[in-house]
Amino acid sequence: MPKLQGFEFWRNTLRGAHYVVAPMVDQSELAWRLLSRRHGAQLCYTPMLHAQVFVRDANYRKENLYCDVCPEDRPLIVQFCANDPEVFVQAALLAQDYCDAIDLNLGCPQMIAKRGHYGAFLQEEWALLQKMILLAHEKLSVPITCKIRVFPEIDKTVKYAQLLEKAGCQLLTVHGRTKEQKGPLAGVASWEHIKAVRKAVSIPVFANGNIQYLSDVEECMQKTEVHGVMSAEGNLHNPALFEGRNPVVWEMTEEYLGIVHQYPCQLSYVRAHLFKLWHHTLQVYQQLREELAKAKSLEGIADVNRDLKLRCQEEIANQKEGEKPKGGLPFFHWICQPYVRPGGSEGGMRGKRTLEDDDGNSDILSKNKQKKKLRNPNKRFDPSLKPKYAKCDHCGNPKGNKCVFNLCRGCCKKRAFKETADCPVPLGLYKNKLSKSK
Repeated sequence: MPKLQGFEFWRNTLRGAHYVVAPMVDQSELAWRLLSRRHGAQLCYTPMLHAQVFVRDANYRKENLYCDVCPEDRPLIVQFCANDPEVFVQAALLAQDYCDAIDLNLGCPQMIAKRGHYGAFLQEEWALLQKMILLAHEKLSVPITCKIRVFPEIDKTVKYAQLLEKAGCQLLTVHGRTKEQKGPLAGVASWEHIKAVRKAVSIPVFANGNIQYLSDVEECMQKTEVHGVMSAEGNLHNPALFEGRNPVVWEMTEEYLGIVHQYPCQLSYVRAHLFKLWHHTLQVYQQLREELAKAKSLEGIADVNRDLKLRCQEEIANQKEGEKPKGGLPFFHWICQPYVRPGGSEGGMRGKRTLEDDDGNSDILSKNKQKKKLRNPNKRFDPSLKPKYAKCDHCGNPKGNKCVFNLCRGCCKKRAFKETADCPVPLGLYKNKLSKSK
């Protein structure tokens, strides 16, 4: 049976999904995907997987895709980062029986992607991308999709999208920020770029950027005419975003921890999720932040959640009539709600700024670099002056400078856990992997 393509693929295989959970490194694991699906998500992506490691390491495949096959976790798209057509297709062939499509990550803007030469740092290499997608389209039994960032120029972004479609991409997710727009300089995602791409291609398009509430989803779909909307940070702060609800944080935590009991993941993933979910409450109860950071087991984290619940319920009982949330929050801190970065870079703050305005400030240093500059006025931030980084012996990503295993952070975590060996680098001391409950 020939594989479905374009709109047939979206309507039949993806069931016409409108509400999509983004691929997030170490954060869109199975347990979180299942929680999100229970609360309105219609399509989920795996975390970004490294194609080269996926091909070479059977344990990596088992831990990230093969281990817990779950009928509830469909439709599902597996995302890879890669820069070699043959390696990308080899990885995709190993994954295609466990998903509904394979996605090529062309949107990661982080420094590790720059050093590894993947993600958004491939967006100028159109010949290479054309070859990668064309080969995958020919060899795979499932469709190939792409997630991209935009160029400052709308015309160039449109040509880029059309090239990917022509090569065989069957669905395109457009994050309306450039690769320079990240962290303190994230700025506002351009829905104008997304709308232009939507009108220029004849395949389904998903929008990403500025999504914090269900009303943002509805507004985005109306203004851009896209077929679906993807959320990353909005989903992490409120997994019930697509339901249009703002539940209390401890209820979402209890439900998530229950799923983790059934489908275990690394404790570091669980802890990271709760730092996001509890963000506003941890500003009020700083001691709970320390307790969460020190928790060594799932049971320990559950104890912290019970403590958080009791404190918040006591605060609710002592509330005065007509009292309003503090700190300019739309809801009280114990309610799931987005975190808007200083400067209003997230949803609800779109205004009339353009990408050209943001890119015009590309020479401005981040807050962290400004502090370093104050401490050392002679410090230079020219990328060409940075030292070359040694590569991880296992996957090729930059290794930790003091790692005794000559590995990167991710590989060091696994090595230290498997061998019960301590790496002196703090990032290497990861031995907490939850065992599956009996």
